[in-house]
Amino acid sequence: MDGSPARPSARALAEESFAAFIRTLKEQLLWVRYFATIEELRLALLGFMDKYNRQWRLEKHGYRTPAQVRADTRPPPSGPSAGSQRLTF
Repeated sequence: MDGSPARPSARALAEESFAAFIRTLKEQLLWVRYFATIEELRLALLGFMDKYNRQWRLEKHGYRTPAQVRADTRPPPSGPSAGSQRLTF
């Protein structure tokens, strides 16, 4: 061993990113609103996901949105799931 700190694994980084996203979801939506129905919650979650993907600028992505990062790193989607939304943490 050379005494240098070990680099975190890809899995550890992904888990850290996911935990940060969940914390943001709780702080920005779940802890500040009351949902009378499951449908109301579902719609709010879809709205949050869209806002997060299209408007939320993340420092770790060079202050770009997850949608911008995804567009820069992946080929255009094709096939039956092309319209589905995905999160990029």
